[in-house]
Amino acid sequence: MKEALNNELIRSYAKINKAYYQLLKEDADQMGLTAVQLKALYRVSFQANISLGELADKLRLTKSTVSGVIDRLVQQDMIERTTQANDRRAVNLHLTKLGHEKLEALMQTDSVVARKIKEIMQFPEEDIQKLLELNNKILTILNSKEDLQE
Repeated sequence: MKEALNNELIRSYAKINKAYYQLLKEDADQMGLTAVQLKALYRVSFQANISLGELADKLRLTKSTVSGVIDRLVQQDMIERTTQANDRRAVNLHLTKLGHEKLEALMQTDSVVARKIKEIMQFPEEDIQKLLELNNKILTILNSKEDLQE
């Protein structure tokens, strides 16, 4: 019985992730972007002057993948790369005026993700807190490094 519950629990996270990605893709399509490009725009909007490496970590992607995503967003004039005067190798990213406008227009019009998140946030606060607590316990277990060799 516990094994069936275990499989159901893991499957539920996979289903949630897939559903979220589909909604994100709808929003991205509305902007003429890919879901990864939209996620990059969101992240850069929350953390101005983020480095490429930090962005890759936040998106859980490789630097080379994120570099390609950023290249396309730079070409579309939504993100700008800047270098620091004291370290010309360090590149920071920030949204351009167009990038801000596109994100704001999406959020004010018909962002499917924003609507669904607002709906989820209508859950009682104690339910949300309990879910976060359980998720953190699960993450702790999944992220723990155990020596599997005997």
